[in-house]
Amino acid sequence: MPEPFHPFEAGGEDPLDPDRQVTDSEVEASLRPRNLDEFVGQVRVREQLELVLAGAKLRGTTPDHVLLAGPPGLGKTSLAMIIAAELDASIRLTSGPALERAGDLAAMLSNLVEGDVLFIDEIHRIARPAEEMLYLAMEDFRVDVVVGKGPGATSIPLDIAPFTLVGATTRSGQLTSPLRDRFGFTAHMEFYAPEELARVITRSARILGVDLRPDGAKEIARRSRGTPRIANRLLRRVRDFAQVRADGAVDVHVARAALAVYDVDELGLDRLDRAVLGSLCRTFGGGPVGLTTLAVAVGEEPSTVEEVCEPFLVRLGMLARTPRGRVATPAAWEHLGLTPGPGTRGVVTEHDPGLFDG
Repeated sequence: MPEPFHPFEAGGEDPLDPDRQVTDSEVEASLRPRNLDEFVGQVRVREQLELVLAGAKLRGTTPDHVLLAGPPGLGKTSLAMIIAAELDASIRLTSGPALERAGDLAAMLSNLVEGDVLFIDEIHRIARPAEEMLYLAMEDFRVDVVVGKGPGATSIPLDIAPFTLVGATTRSGQLTSPLRDRFGFTAHMEFYAPEELARVITRSARILGVDLRPDGAKEIARRSRGTPRIANRLLRRVRDFAQVRADGAVDVHVARAALAVYDVDELGLDRLDRAVLGSLCRTFGGGPVGLTTLAVAVGEEPSTVEEVCEPFLVRLGMLARTPRGRVATPAAWEHLGLTPGPGTRGVVTEHDPGLFDG
């Protein structure tokens, strides 16, 4: 069974990549909220989830299956664990890519006890045979196991204990309709406001024993891309800076100096974000330019630019995706301290390869 990733913490080289894998399991466990009262943010989702769980407990039944959808790092795994804790049930964790065969899923389902919570991360990547088996399990708490091959193959029905499936996905649009329709409750996770992130960071600092001042928490929060996982990671890096180069206390001045060392600017843009904007404005005159051309210019894979950089730049209003390619907005020019030259921004020729490569 794969190790679950932390929704707030992760390890790796880029401190702003929310998809990196966990390296410090002890810190991961300590920073997780343990119940809905401790879970900061997502007010609407928490209220809806409280009703779903409370109603099921009043009826003495297992809750409907739950789908948690949203960008990485917002707390989907933590919410799954909280659901199990609120139900006083055990939780089994796996991921969509790990379920390559229907037999893998059948073995896991057959070991569930009544009331258990099964959490499948990145459920949109589950293999088709396992997904089709999951349909029957979710609706009728039964799986059909095929024994033998060819004309002699037989299907043996196997009853499984009633359970609650919690699926998490960062790409709900890739879920098939039959799977999506079998979830009784879908929660759409949203990015956090800086005030909410400051509360997350303050709680984490208390657990980690960091002397964090309110102005330091606000400074880290507003550079964290609206993502608790990134906020907690930046807190740990600022803590390192404060202990090595300051007196250990984290105020706004220490936070700014530390984040400058880690190439995180006042809006939360990192080195790659600024490289993408700089190339778009300086090299291509503001665009339009195709994704592949832009990725080659900054020395990254197109998927990295598209999945890691562009969502945040689009949210900030600094980059626009158009049918002709990527275009820098006036906010991007202003943030880089550049002035667009006359007749350069958005001017392309009919044969510009950038229009057709992504």
